[in-house]
Amino acid sequence: MIKILLVEDQKLIREGLGALLSLESDLEIVGEAENGQMALDFLAQLERSQLPTIALMDMRMPVMDGVAATRIITQDYPSIKVLVLTTFDDAELIAQSMAAGAQGYLLKDTPSEELAMSIRSVAKGYSQFGPGIVQKMMRQVG
Repeated sequence: MIKILLVEDQKLIREGLGALLSLESDLEIVGEAENGQMALDFLAQLERSQLPTIALMDMRMPVMDGVAATRIITQDYPSIKVLVLTTFDDAELIAQSMAAGAQGYLLKDTPSEELAMSIRSVAKGYSQFGPGIVQKMMRQVG
């Protein structure tokens, strides 16, 4: 079972993602947080054996954004893989999230079937990027 922590500031999006992903027999939503700080607070309350496999992370949130939360999660909880799910395909934000340790970067217009497949892939250790994301990263580097 792949355990997922949803980190998203918009309640409607969080609930919708939870409902969609719960339809998948091998995915389980184990927690929700409306910002990075709440995600860290949630993780701090768990035993190591209860930690999620994946943190599905929005980027722009109040209190603590996704880049800062990703950096802390990947440092303090190396077993948790962060997969970004955001509306922002800004090259700088992509570069910052990758530098912080994210395993992938998807946009919120990703079809639910592809999102589920990406979560499974990241859980296995692969990186996942939505269409055009790698090209934006390469233009940023070049």
